[in-house]
Amino acid sequence: MSETLFSIEPATGVQLWQAPLSDIAAEVAQVARGWPAWAAMPLTFRIETMRRFANGVRAAETDLADRIARETGRPLWDCHAEVADVVTRVDKAVGAFSERTGQRRLEGALGARTALRHKPHGVLAVIGPHVLPAQVPASHIIPALIAGNGVLFKPSEKTPATGAMLVSLLHDAGVPEDLLRCVIGGWEAGQALVEHPDVHGILFTGAPQTGLAIARSLADRPDRLLALEMGGNNPVIAWDTPDIESAAALIVQSAFGASGQHCLSARRLIVRDTLAEPLIGAVRALTDRLVIDHPHADPQPYMGPLIDMESADGLTESFLYLMSNGGRPIKHMQRPFDGLPFVTPGIIDVTEMANRADLELFGPLLQIIRVETFEQAIAEANKTRFGLAAALIGGSPEQYDRFWSNARAGIVNWNRPTHALPRSSPAGGVGFSGNHRPGGQYAADNCAYPVVSTEVEQPRASLGVGLRPVEVVADR
Repeated sequence: MSETLFSIEPATGVQLWQAPLSDIAAEVAQVARGWPAWAAMPLTFRIETMRRFANGVRAAETDLADRIARETGRPLWDCHAEVADVVTRVDKAVGAFSERTGQRRLEGALGARTALRHKPHGVLAVIGPHVLPAQVPASHIIPALIAGNGVLFKPSEKTPATGAMLVSLLHDAGVPEDLLRCVIGGWEAGQALVEHPDVHGILFTGAPQTGLAIARSLADRPDRLLALEMGGNNPVIAWDTPDIESAAALIVQSAFGASGQHCLSARRLIVRDTLAEPLIGAVRALTDRLVIDHPHADPQPYMGPLIDMESADGLTESFLYLMSNGGRPIKHMQRPFDGLPFVTPGIIDVTEMANRADLELFGPLLQIIRVETFEQAIAEANKTRFGLAAALIGGSPEQYDRFWSNARAGIVNWNRPTHALPRSSPAGGVGFSGNHRPGGQYAADNCAYPVVSTEVEQPRASLGVGLRPVEVVADR
């Protein structure tokens, strides 16, 4: 196995970056030595360090956005939005720490006090995805550092250059190098972090199959914190709406934004049969207009490539499988640039398929299912092991209430894209989409544990029942 990890620009095939693989044992040992001193620092010091980091990211926006664009292939405008989100994460994390893990004291009888405080776990491993390679890791690293933990961050082996730059900006802001380490490596490095006895918690975002493997490996370790944020087979229900064009735009945004490489991307469109023809026609017409090109192209593209050739090949094979097993193509998926992982959006009607696989097909592939009743639409939306995001487009307020009440998902939207998520909200799902430890605003919960104390300054106690009488001995 090579001792060097290379990062390749998916839009050009050019090597962007390289670095030697990390020595996991040495990295863990370094952070294990460094975190107690950081935890002992005042909270205000840790928060101020994070604010310096935000200022540093703001100053480096052009360079960081360019690196994200080159390494992921996403359009440059989209990467600037990601960098701006990283900056806002600091204030959100500070507020979440106070809201979710703050200190509270109550006075009791006879001078007793009840105190609720939170302690850091110690050494946390953050394992990040190639999707949003700065924003997603930052949403874990920032609250972990504010809480007083040390962090070993392993970026995806597909986007290590972005991860390394993020860690460098944190070090420049004053985060000690022996407190935060960037671990370079593939799945073997992630496995080593999960299994290392001195790592106290795992914060994972990524593919469901990887998250499930981590959960299995820690089945006999209840002492280890495990927070899983995984993907979804996310549905959009399109019901009665007079605004077909807006509905089509919401569907295209949900399914094809970021080339469909977002855990919140829509994978299934469940549409009322009487609405299907005009809506599908509008979705196809809008999809035909999407510009697909490299990140810095002019005019600006809506979509770039998939992350690598393996992903592109797998997605096109999935489209062919659906087509050969009863799916009716609405828009064929194509490969516009030879030798590069660009794919055009694919749209396929799978209503007549006897068995529809419950998979997260990670890319711009939208499956259409026609139904007659709203009850059938909700049942079809819930026909999945996953439960991350779901959206209703159109419908009445009463129908949205029914949809919200019955949808098995952690994010439920109405007339908004599936990936519309306020920065001050939790982010997570149920089923195979996570283990009920959401990130976002609730990430603070995963970075510190509560300690409840009852306290008095002087010991004061007696036993009032269950004692033998005191024997009185007569003086002689």
